Amino acid sequence: MPRSWRAHTRISRLTIRCFCSFALSLSVFILLPASGNSAASDPLIEASRVSVIDFLLQKAITQGLITGAVVVVGDHRGIRYEHAVGLGGFTDDAPPLTTAAVFDVASLTKVFATTPAIVKLLDEGRLSLLDPISRWFPEFAGSQITILNLLTHTSGLHDVGLNPAAPMQSAIERAAEQIGRVIPGSHFLYADINFILLGELVRRVSGLPLNHFAEKNFYKPLRMVSTGFLPPRSPCTIPTLGNAQIGVVQDGNARLLGGVSGHAGLFSSVGDLARFATMLLDGGQLEGVRVLSDRAVAQMTALYFFRNGRIVRGLGWDHASPFSSPKGAIFSELSYGHTGYSGASVWIDPDADLYVLLLTTRLDYQRLHSFNQLRSDLSTLAAALFGGPESRFEREVPENTGP
Repeated sequence: MPRSWRAHTRISRLTIRCFCSFALSLSVFILLPASGNSAASDPLIEASRVSVIDFLLQKAITQGLITGAVVVVGDHRGIRYEHAVGLGGFTDDAPPLTTAAVFDVASLTKVFATTPAIVKLLDEGRLSLLDPISRWFPEFAGSQITILNLLTHTSGLHDVGLNPAAPMQSAIERAAEQIGRVIPGSHFLYADINFILLGELVRRVSGLPLNHFAEKNFYKPLRMVSTGFLPPRSPCTIPTLGNAQIGVVQDGNARLLGGVSGHAGLFSSVGDLARFATMLLDGGQLEGVRVLSDRAVAQMTALYFFRNGRIVRGLGWDHASPFSSPKGAIFSELSYGHTGYSGASVWIDPDADLYVLLLTTRLDYQRLHSFNQLRSDLSTLAAALFGGPESRFEREVPENTGP
């Protein structure tokens, strides 16, 4: 860690208390009813929103959690707020971050590439959630693992090491060796292997590698010009800690798989991810271009309950689990999102018509609680500052009755 970052990690308790008091007071103020659109157009309120979120991010920088961050808040109409702070690297002479920066989004690959690809194939009738994966992977003959199990991390499969000489085949074979250890559907275990298999499934069903399928069906139609796997080297691409090769995915297994995998490998900007989130809130379309049906979006974000309701997942997406820190304290039970190891997160609330995106130059991978608190605090503030009095945060959640 550079000396300047270590020096900044001291932040007084008084400052933190002042911030919490300020944030709470401001949140209450913003949520007071306003006539018409006066609150949205009030420059004082807008400046206050910027100040309170900027303070939260600057605190994370002084604590040494990150060197910089980009935040976007939006709804089904598009971006309502965007802000960049700090540096786009890990040295004192790193350039300042901008909202155009391109990040390795790590496990957000699962929900911005792999899950929508699978759901599109489901919607076209080329797959069924209840298909056993042995239909496409003969190594799993006799297994009851279904596509639904992979999407909800209930296959019972544990992550495996890959053979560099044959990474995909070794992933399949080593996963298949676990058949019979756990009854599929009875156990929630978050594991990358589920999405490594799903990424390969996209190729086997569609005939296109995942990167080409996602580019053709989502990124080009949505004009997500900075999004894709294997990005060209560019000054806009942000490095990850410990990875000197800009534009090369941080995840080791994704690198072994050639930089294109169902669990990691995607690079994107916060503006591009905002376009995708806007599309989801608008029922699968953006600016008149439809990439998913209303039914497909509803199916993808439906609630599936596990562990007697203590774990709630969607298809790929998270609703309520140990990984749900970006949900914050206000977003509804219908909201959904995901995190990424590199410091990325997204949370989307169709009930409040709001989403929050966070991409960071993550500096500290040890203080998980502190980093998750940052994600949670950001979403809580965003929901309070931008949710508005018309949002209904307390709606009865219907149980999912089947796939």
